[in-house]
Amino acid sequence: MSLVARLAPHLPFVRRYGRALTGDQATGDNYVRAALEAMAAGEIELPQATSPRVALYKAFHAIWTSSGAQLEDEGPNLTDPTRRLMRIAPRSRQAFLLTALEGFTGPETADILETDLTEVNRLMAQAQAEIDAELATDVLIIEDEAVISADIEALVTELGHRVVAVATTRDEAVSAVADRRPGLILADIQLADGSSGIDAAKDILRVHDVPVIFITAFPERLLTGERPEPTFLITKPFLADNVKAAIGQALFFHPTRQAQPA
Repeated sequence: MSLVARLAPHLPFVRRYGRALTGDQATGDNYVRAALEAMAAGEIELPQATSPRVALYKAFHAIWTSSGAQLEDEGPNLTDPTRRLMRIAPRSRQAFLLTALEGFTGPETADILETDLTEVNRLMAQAQAEIDAELATDVLIIEDEAVISADIEALVTELGHRVVAVATTRDEAVSAVADRRPGLILADIQLADGSSGIDAAKDILRVHDVPVIFITAFPERLLTGERPEPTFLITKPFLADNVKAAIGQALFFHPTRQAQPA
């Protein structure tokens, strides 16, 4: 199989990554093109033991790093997520994007960045801390089990966010949003009075564009293709680190997020 055939399925994704990393599509594409040319000329090898996707990203990083790992200056046309990305330290930004945006595993990320898993975990923790500090917001929890809602509230508070209300029913959730708009919603599906967290989220999303993370023991009830399609879905029993990561990613990549009052 030719080099082009092996790499072609992965080009749209490395282009997306290049844009996110550099802040500009044209700049990112220049690095992708240079990486492909270097691989075609044999200047960068494509190891047989490495998947084509990992090898492509490794080549991109080899070219980007050799050029000084430059980033574009902030300009008026950058999206909010891109501005936030460019304020994260470059090395941490790479680890965050490779895992959160591109879906690479820790070992794959370590391979791409030519480091070890311990360093990747350190970089991820640093990126997460920077994200959490910048994106502190008001949070609505929709959960009818007191122990679980207390655990979620503790996680949210630990990340520096403010829990403005804990609702146990659909009506309570809608009422809470009427009193104060949240910047994030963490919602269960099956609520105390038999109402649905899905319906509560739909009611809220008709009025406010806000990221929603569903934390549920019934994930199959969300796989309908209808709004709100769960970009972030966590299955109970949940791991604290999974919830923390989902919160950071939901806030970071939500394009219309507005700063909440302190």
